[in-house]
Amino acid sequence: MNEINKFKSSAEPVKKEFLNGITSLIEKFLKDYRDCKITEKDFIAEIKNLYFEDIEYAKIDHHRALRRGFPEVVYGKNKTPPQILEISQKILKYSDILLVTRTDFSVYELLKKHIKGIVFDKAANLIYKPPKTPEEKLIEGITVLCAGTTDIPVAEEAAVTAYLMGNKVKKIYDVGVAGIHRLLSYRDCLLNSNIIIAVAGMEGALPGVVSSLVSCPVIGVPTSIGYGASFSGLSPLLTMLNSCSPGILVTNIDNGFGAGYSAGLINKKIVK
Repeated sequence: MNEINKFKSSAEPVKKEFLNGITSLIEKFLKDYRDCKITEKDFIAEIKNLYFEDIEYAKIDHHRALRRGFPEVVYGKNKTPPQILEISQKILKYSDILLVTRTDFSVYELLKKHIKGIVFDKAANLIYKPPKTPEEKLIEGITVLCAGTTDIPVAEEAAVTAYLMGNKVKKIYDVGVAGIHRLLSYRDCLLNSNIIIAVAGMEGALPGVVSSLVSCPVIGVPTSIGYGASFSGLSPLLTMLNSCSPGILVTNIDNGFGAGYSAGLINKKIVK
């Protein structure tokens, strides 16, 4: 019974934050209605859309930001540019943040004509709209490492995702185990991190080495970079899963987004 009460107590802040978010949106809709900015029909539609918005080929989860603290993310691969544009515009109705992963410059060229303030990250092939949070209010504690220059696109995906979640991210690139003195020169930075994302291809040894040096959690991200026997990322994935250094969490191959999202959630909890 004590454990149940303890769980209820810990869940209260999350529940309160969720309800406050919904209340704020409903109050905004009411104000717009009273100010004659929207019609009664529009007001009812907005309330319905708080659950999800059905546009036939996609169902936009507007509740995501309220439940998870971050809006739905658009996975760009195999979506047409017009689809990405419409989904992005729907997301921005209720969110100041937009993130489109696995996309290209041609999609950015279309989106920037309709959405102000978006940025294209060439290294990671993603589009995002930066948060309005001032630089000095970003939460410190996340460090993103990558073993080689060819791993940078995945590392950048992780770094941008964590940044959009309100974190100030330190990036240290090309510090693989082939020249471990490069990594060790950043020892102080590693020891002062709340959580570290270590991105590596080839044999994927970097997360295990980093984990042996620090007391914080390490998220290993295997990449598909490497010669034939790396099996497009399978070899580094198995290396990370089989690491003898404890405290390593492992994402799927090339999943920088998943690592950045997890790190963002963990860092916020640590700071709170």
